[in-house]
Amino acid sequence: MPIKPLVKFASKSFTLPDTCVNLRAALDDPTKDLSDIAKLISVDPSLSAKILKLANSALFRFPSQIETVAKALNVIGGEAAYNISIAETANIAFKTFNSPVIDFAKYWKRAVMCGIIAKAIAQQKQIRGSERFFVLGILQGLSELIVASKHTEAYTKFKNDLDETAPLAKQAKHFGFTFPECSGFIIQEWNLPQSLVLPLQKLIHPPKGDMSLEESILYFAISICSFEGKDIEIADLPQINLQAIETVGLSDEDYDMIMNYSRLETSKIANLMSS
Repeated sequence: MPIKPLVKFASKSFTLPDTCVNLRAALDDPTKDLSDIAKLISVDPSLSAKILKLANSALFRFPSQIETVAKALNVIGGEAAYNISIAETANIAFKTFNSPVIDFAKYWKRAVMCGIIAKAIAQQKQIRGSERFFVLGILQGLSELIVASKHTEAYTKFKNDLDETAPLAKQAKHFGFTFPECSGFIIQEWNLPQSLVLPLQKLIHPPKGDMSLEESILYFAISICSFEGKDIEIADLPQINLQAIETVGLSDEDYDMIMNYSRLETSKIANLMSS
């Protein structure tokens, strides 16, 4: 199945809201400061509310209440606010491509859990800008909705394949590409930053070489979410990329802590973003 027609369909069916485009331009403009960015965000009441809600959620874990967009920007930074705006946009985009063969509520919850796990691992590995991994975790499955919408029969066959193997390997087997890879090309058409585009485009199967730490984090988060609730050791899955798992290098205690936190917070944050 070729990627290009799917990317073309997605780019024609959905465009980024003006606020996202203008926010990115402001962040890249050295003459703009946080007060300019706060004014830009405040024009969009929905986005302002989401930034305040997420800034006060367990996703950021700040000890005091954040009551204004300006304060939120001073605490979390402009890039984090931009990433929240992209996460908010993803929720809108996903609804645009909703398919009757996908339970959207479960799909959205799984996407948010993937983002929370990826962000939590990035924090554990002390990677700066860990909120970017929250967005990457959500965006990686965008193309799944589009495939389900455009190629319902092939997607149904994929979903009915009960072979317990590595998620990206199964995707490549059925479609000739992985969902993260295709999603990366779609968001490239939306002119999202390369820091979001490239990590997704590189999640191919089989990999061309060793995965970087950020690619490995996403790979691990996707694998965990695919088998959440099942008594399966990820490292034992057929065709799993053990190099990626080893690069993440979580201890059993770290893994349990991240999973307990993710299970606790996923529904709260998924519902918050959908409200």
